[in-house]
Amino acid sequence: MRKMIFYKEWLKTRWYLAAALAVMAAMTFYCLLNLSKTAQIRGGDMLWNLMILKETVLIEMLRYIPLVVGGLLAMFQFLPEMTRKRLKLTLHLPYPQGRMIAAMYGYGLGILLVLFLLQALCLGTVLRGWMAGELVGRILRTAAVWYLAGFAAYIWIAAVCLEPTWGMRVALLLLLAGLVHLLTLSSVPEAYNGILPWLCLYVLCGQLLIFHSVARFKEGLQD
Repeated sequence: MRKMIFYKEWLKTRWYLAAALAVMAAMTFYCLLNLSKTAQIRGGDMLWNLMILKETVLIEMLRYIPLVVGGLLAMFQFLPEMTRKRLKLTLHLPYPQGRMIAAMYGYGLGILLVLFLLQALCLGTVLRGWMAGELVGRILRTAAVWYLAGFAAYIWIAAVCLEPTWGMRVALLLLLAGLVHLLTLSSVPEAYNGILPWLCLYVLCGQLLIFHSVARFKEGLQD
């Protein structure tokens, strides 16, 4: 049954995933191309100076890509469940409802993890050719917060899509707005290192919101 659920989610999201992968690849290539031109024209030392003296991470243009990708994936995956009345049918399948919902959003989290790891691997591999590993690590540790924002957007917007009442939807969106503001508040490299584990725990606990929205749907709450 789990394989059938994954296949159903794949059918819903396959075209979006192809588009998301293409956009992420294009933006990553464009960012690295700009850095390559800078290194060729001004020398590799210029990249070091930008990082150390001006407190930049060189890939700032990619900052909001994970956030948008995660949020849109949740919409493509869960909006059809509500607008086309699929969720009620899904919950009546001969499979534990908790496991079913977990499989559905687990699919999305797994897809995001693969996309983000591919981008980070590409960035790390190319940047290692221009600068020391310590600086590359600094860039990727800073970008880790951006990826966390992508997971947060996916979890909260999935809960919003499954939530049957507008009042709670607005509350969830306000919580998401506050969290995204926190995660994007500082552009200083590695500014979140000290609280990153707590932020990860908070985002992971947000998964309970999805089950809460489904429980409210099963209770018949609806505007």
